Amino acid sequence: MIETTQTFTPDWVSPPGDTIADALEERDWTQAQLAERLGYTTKHISLLINGKAPINEETALKLERVLGSTAAFWLRYEAQYRAALARKEEENRLKEWISWLDRLPVKELMNLGVIPKCHLSAKNKPALVKKLLQFFGVAEPEDWQKYYAGMEIAFRRTRFEQSDVGAITAWLRLGEIEAEKLDCPKYSKSKFEKVVRSICTLTVLPPEEFEPQMQQLCRDAGVVLVFVPSIQRSHISGVARWLNPHKALIQLSVDSKTHNRFWFHFFHEAAHILLHDKENIFLDEWDALESSESELEQQANQWARKLLLPSEC
Repeated sequence: MIETTQTFTPDWVSPPGDTIADALEERDWTQAQLAERLGYTTKHISLLINGKAPINEETALKLERVLGSTAAFWLRYEAQYRAALARKEEENRLKEWISWLDRLPVKELMNLGVIPKCHLSAKNKPALVKKLLQFFGVAEPEDWQKYYAGMEIAFRRTRFEQSDVGAITAWLRLGEIEAEKLDCPKYSKSKFEKVVRSICTLTVLPPEEFEPQMQQLCRDAGVVLVFVPSIQRSHISGVARWLNPHKALIQLSVDSKTHNRFWFHFFHEAAHILLHDKENIFLDEWDALESSESELEQQANQWARKLLLPSEC
């Protein structure tokens, strides 16, 4: 007899058809006889037994009446079987995607605690691929390519040699994750401009005091300010971008809070939010802003310098 309370937790991929076949052997029935009792063709019974045809609600109810157990048992068995098949297929796909790891700052993300630390062995790499897909919030490396690497067309860089898109997108994603934790009202340009000017009064305070005040003031105007650990190969110390039409993000490296030019860089990024198109993503380096030949960067520089004059701050 089929155990009605049986929990199906195999470590192999076994279709419900195996249990159907066992029931036929126990009863000394042929597949043709079962087909007659279920109202199916012999071909369909063969497909069920071999896991080629899924057990749906109607079939589960028929199996309950003809072979016993419950419809819930048959549906659970089928769902677990399909999930096991999917896991095996995923394992194979993850192995095919391990070359993607070469495009990402895997060791740095391990050091930051984003993914578990482990040896980069062939055995561990498929699991790392899965963890990094989860980190980026994408289903496949191709989706990362389309969404994150595809963002490169929107990059406005202070240096064109910033070419490690994997490191850049990893750092940007870290900022996104922090920003997703924070709610804020819709962006108000007039309010943000007033906020930025009021932040001038915080320049005399130590980081532990000015940081939370800055973040709250910016958030009140619809701009999220986050501090994220730097990633070396990204060569990025700050970014100004739009997460959606109503929410802007200023992202600065954690080291920036103790950098002697921190305030200039904050106001520079704020200028990008206030002055420039929402479609752009402005990537900046500490030592590249002054030397940048970009017209947009020069505009942001001039705006920041003006704001930092003694008459303003």
